[in-house]
Amino acid sequence: MRYLVLIALLAATATLVGCMPKSITIQLDGKSAEVGESTVMRDKLGGPKIAQIDLTGVISSAPTSPFGTSAMLDDFAAMLAKAEGDAQVKAVLLRINSPGGSVAASETLAELISSFKERTDKPVVASMAEVAASGGYYTAITADRIIAQPSTITGSVGVIVPTLNVSQGMAKLGIRSRSVISGPNKDIANPMEPINEEHYEILQGIVDEFYIDFRTRVLAARPNIEDPDSVLDGKVYTGRTALKLGLVDELGGIPEAFKAAKELAGLNSAVLVKYHRGAAAPMTPYASAHAQPTSQPSTGAIDAILNWKDKLTQSGATDPGFYYLWLPPGLLSID
Repeated sequence: MRYLVLIALLAATATLVGCMPKSITIQLDGKSAEVGESTVMRDKLGGPKIAQIDLTGVISSAPTSPFGTSAMLDDFAAMLAKAEGDAQVKAVLLRINSPGGSVAASETLAELISSFKERTDKPVVASMAEVAASGGYYTAITADRIIAQPSTITGSVGVIVPTLNVSQGMAKLGIRSRSVISGPNKDIANPMEPINEEHYEILQGIVDEFYIDFRTRVLAARPNIEDPDSVLDGKVYTGRTALKLGLVDELGGIPEAFKAAKELAGLNSAVLVKYHRGAAAPMTPYASAHAQPTSQPSTGAIDAILNWKDKLTQSGATDPGFYYLWLPPGLLSID
């Protein structure tokens, strides 16, 4: 039963959007650990570098843990800057394991990648892991090539702003809410006031605007999608189905993405280096690239979102806002 209460609190918090700006501030904290690199894969003849940058978890501008000030966007920007400044890096392999996140943070990630490509002419290959859905897919379409594993969960092109209304339940207990507001829309979708359909029309207009932007970006990047009205309606797909629908370019894992990055960079032989910050040096391309509190071991995207009480709070997804986010059915389970 506790999950029902917690999801109610999450949804109620997400409705308080009256003062929410659609903006992100990136702060590169000088006290944070420097970006390091470790060789995790190499051809026999060696050669220039392909830089692997991981995008793991819910996309947010919030700190990646309650014990530090470094945020996902800070880490990502710092790693792209390192790849840009290293003349030996000829391409970037973006390993995505994310169900998405806030609209603004997803948009910021996409802009960071696009501007990196424009400035450097270095190709970017997206490699999808367990999940690359919603905001994860929004990020992937900025790459020059998208490679998904057959079992990857991707798609979920759409926008969500979860809401909850508890006014009737409160009334049965004799509890009434009354907000003092400066205008009729200041307490938009207040969960403690009776439902106001005009408020939801306002929210729907914003959701529609964000969805049009998402859909337009997808069709610009993936013009071969034959039936966008059906494909881009929020459904999720396996990597195998996504290939048939034109959402990705090929099936494979990190070795195939490494090969694609070499092809796009015009290399016959290369070394794959994995960037990391504040963490033990990874020994393989599959290892965690970010520091984790000792009580919070690194997990995959599915574990991170199912264990939402801890993980979503850490990632900032409990902040009021609009999300390019896939919430799997297991997240709403009740015990």
